[in-house]
Amino acid sequence: MALEAAAAKMPAATPKPDLLPIFSRLDELARQLPAGSEPDLLHYLHRKSYQKACALLRQRQRGTI
Repeated sequence: MALEAAAAKMPAATPKPDLLPIFSRLDELARQLPAGSEPDLLHYLHRKSYQKACALLRQRQRGTI
């Protein structure tokens, strides 16, 4: 995920990467989700808890939820 990759570079990056376009894209995608989408996913995205949202999606993908 682009956000994870950019965040991993933050400690050593000079200048720091501009994360605003990534956050804007995530917000745009979250707005496009249907109203009946997974409530926890919608909650995480609206609260900008991107790590939790990503973990939920990975668990779904693995079938562990």
